Amino acid sequence: MKKIFVCLCAMLSFASVPASTQMLASTQVPESVIAPADRPFLAPDGQPDLALTDYVDPYIGTGGHGHVFLGANVPFGLVQLGPTQPVRGWDWCSGYHYSDSVLVGFSHMHLSGTGIGDLGDISFMPQGDDIRRQMVMRHHNEQVRPGYYSLYLEECGVLAELTATTRCGMHRYSFPATLQHQQILLDLNEGIGWDQTRECSLQLLDDHTVVGYRRSVGWARDQWVFFAAEFSKPVEFNPLAGDSLTLLSASNDGLPLLVRVGLSPVSVDNALLNLHTEIPHWDFNRVVSDARNAWEKQLGKIRVTTANERDKRIFYTALYHTMVAPSVFCDANGDYRGADGKVHHGDFTNYTTLSLWDTYRAAHPLMTLIHPDRQRDIAQTMLHIYQQQGKLPVWHLMGNETDCMVGNPGIPVLADIALKGFDVDIHEVLEAAKGSALRDERGMGLLKQYGYLPYDLEPTHETVAKGLEYALADYCVAQVAKKAGDKATAMLFEKRSQAYRHYYDPQTRFMRGIDSRGRWRTPFDPFHATHREDDYTEGNAWQYLWLVPHDVPGLVQLLGGKQHFAEKLDSLFVVEGDLGEEASPDISGLIGQYAHGNEPSHHVIYLYSVVGMPWKAAPLLRRVFSEMYGDKPDGLCGNEDVGQMSAWYVLSTMGLYQVEPAGGRYYIGSPLFDEVEMQVGDGKPFRIVAHDNSSSHIYVRSIRLNGRKYAKPYLDFKDIACGGCLELFMSDQPGPYR
Repeated sequence: MKKIFVCLCAMLSFASVPASTQMLASTQVPESVIAPADRPFLAPDGQPDLALTDYVDPYIGTGGHGHVFLGANVPFGLVQLGPTQPVRGWDWCSGYHYSDSVLVGFSHMHLSGTGIGDLGDISFMPQGDDIRRQMVMRHHNEQVRPGYYSLYLEECGVLAELTATTRCGMHRYSFPATLQHQQILLDLNEGIGWDQTRECSLQLLDDHTVVGYRRSVGWARDQWVFFAAEFSKPVEFNPLAGDSLTLLSASNDGLPLLVRVGLSPVSVDNALLNLHTEIPHWDFNRVVSDARNAWEKQLGKIRVTTANERDKRIFYTALYHTMVAPSVFCDANGDYRGADGKVHHGDFTNYTTLSLWDTYRAAHPLMTLIHPDRQRDIAQTMLHIYQQQGKLPVWHLMGNETDCMVGNPGIPVLADIALKGFDVDIHEVLEAAKGSALRDERGMGLLKQYGYLPYDLEPTHETVAKGLEYALADYCVAQVAKKAGDKATAMLFEKRSQAYRHYYDPQTRFMRGIDSRGRWRTPFDPFHATHREDDYTEGNAWQYLWLVPHDVPGLVQLLGGKQHFAEKLDSLFVVEGDLGEEASPDISGLIGQYAHGNEPSHHVIYLYSVVGMPWKAAPLLRRVFSEMYGDKPDGLCGNEDVGQMSAWYVLSTMGLYQVEPAGGRYYIGSPLFDEVEMQVGDGKPFRIVAHDNSSSHIYVRSIRLNGRKYAKPYLDFKDIACGGCLELFMSDQPGPYR
């Protein structure tokens, strides 16, 4: 394929490496690097202090089906620099699985917790005397903590160390003195999962600098990554396979070889700009320290009090995982590649990796509490995507709409930001939400024609899941229209939000597929599931009965009243049945037919609180805390899903969860921690104190908000965002609030 030549404005000179950062290479792994990760954190004044980053174990979720990223990054950074392994199946979606022991390189971009693999761009691999595309990696030679990763490669005797900034990665390779050359294999062909190189270009700018780009096709159908890599010493340029595979070689002077790499979705010039803006020096340890401090600052937005160190490790690792994405997707000068494939300039921070079908449920409601400063940027990102592609994002990746998953999940996220009063034009939000909901695509044309999605006319199946997701999104449009004063639009979408009623079969008491003539699909088995080939998405009829978070009173009425509703909900957690051999692997973390490993179930336990029976939720929440989350590599019962699985844990263990898809009612559950202090912006703390909390005292019996008796089962967003204190008085006796 024809190459695109990248024109550079200027040649850049090389800055020498300060002597203070030089480290003698050795065939032995330096003890200071492979020391335990729990060594004391050095506070800014140089005094040892307890660090929240010391509670983070990035290995949690790298085993089982967690699919999390392992490596070096900073909160919400474009760069996730870490080891990449050969893709051997579904569990390698992030490029790394704890069970594996083969390395193919250190790549600058990874996903975290997805069910599809992509990225793996711009891969580096240190070499010994012979060229190897793969090497053995062993966990006892690894060290990882927030902002830092290292691996000693026994086959070549090289210690690889990695760290990162928002748009840049930095490498430090310590080679054995016995090698004549220090060699790095730069691979522009290697990708993860579906990702395949479409075209690439590599150019030696001077004897210290290599620049180029990689254009690939995969889950993101047209991904561009430009890069600029500067080396701490002169390198020779030896192409091995055109532009895609190149050996860069420097003389071995006994000092480590350092590499600074800037990335950009726009141009090589911008990659150089990002590099010199974010790492204008050669002090590797300083970048490590800055990255760790960045994580410490963000983790410090929530401080929990508990005597249980295991719970604290799980909590702070979960909080860490909620901040891998969304990822910054613009350059230091504001340039970014838009959803239309064109380069744009913005006065906001543009984001990508928007896994909205997952994250609208808990990850974004958590962000509105602890990251209020990012809400305008998230909203502007979504509004500009709407302008560029004609609809709000569904699942956006590196400037590409993947259309992955069902419904209109961008609407709840944007509506939630607007309804909570963040800095966004309500009329622009309404235009984008309404315009997205009225498009004739993804089954929405049939929805407008029939009022529901007939399974015999929708060729891609999943009509019940789609219909329920569209209904809750339409509810969000209606709420935005009310706030904007548009009564006609509010009435239209209020009516559309009731479409879930079409799928309810009063005979079986489940949501079922219905055809264009009003007939139920038969045969019907509420347990059986066929992945992407039936009426549900990664679930069955037991799990999808409850996907009406926007109108729980309406669902209660359909099921025959509160008592019948509660009895049916009780059954969910005990009933057993055969899912079938073709069920989605995402249906995991089962308690009866409740599936905590997949997102459509995440609000379900809190339905007890919504209908005034919080004591029924408490033991189930505590069971999920202890059984579905752990502090080992297989510590997640399902995919992390770009922060959603962890966000559920963070919110729920604090004692709160937003059930409705937008608007800000956080229902009270059963807090795991004795006390939580959450920074909600502008130096305002919100404290949650659980009096007499223990493994037996799991029931909230009375509540005080800011010293006054409180009777509601939820807090409004404004009650939390203004700061204050929620006191929960715990008991070992179930019952309603007193």
